[in-house]
Amino acid sequence: MWLYAAFLHPGKPLRRRYGEWAVVTGTTDGIGHAMAFRFVAAGLHLVLVGRSPDKLIAVSKDIRAEHPRAEVRTFMLDFAAEGLAAKVDALRDSIRGLDIGVLVNSAGMSYPYARYFHEVDEELMRNLIRLNVEALTRVTHAVLPGMVERKCGAIINIGLCSPSYVDQFSRCLSVEYKNKGIDVQCQWVTLIRKHAEVVVGILA
Repeated sequence: MWLYAAFLHPGKPLRRRYGEWAVVTGTTDGIGHAMAFRFVAAGLHLVLVGRSPDKLIAVSKDIRAEHPRAEVRTFMLDFAAEGLAAKVDALRDSIRGLDIGVLVNSAGMSYPYARYFHEVDEELMRNLIRLNVEALTRVTHAVLPGMVERKCGAIINIGLCSPSYVDQFSRCLSVEYKNKGIDVQCQWVTLIRKHAEVVVGILA
């Protein structure tokens, strides 16, 4: 698996290669939750981003219990809510000055059940675009300047929801920032089990 080989292999000095901190969205469940634990185990401090304050507190407590030397910060952000631009600006301000080496865009949503596109109502369509496209794009835009300034960084976009956009966006960024020391990749996901330790289906 490319993600393991490039980022999570025990022999990789992530802090020296990319930086001391990782920002992970969608950390209260599923892939984001699992990746937060893997990156802190690899020696990185964490900024956990999620929409549920109670779940963020619970996850941060679990991480600190297993890794008491790690610094963990939380930021509550509902990507599907109104005022996304201002909220991402607040996230940008909250991480200013941190050595952010890794960004994981894991937050996303899909249809609650299978349906044709013409059957999608206005609210669901708006939320899909806001969460899967706009939020990922804005968070990346907020984190990138620090990586460019330090000439190193890694961005991992999880292509579970709206994967065609996420993949093409990742490919373009990879080409654009390759010479600036920033690695960018989209991880295609076929199946996950939430509320469990097992995360299945990340493909190289």
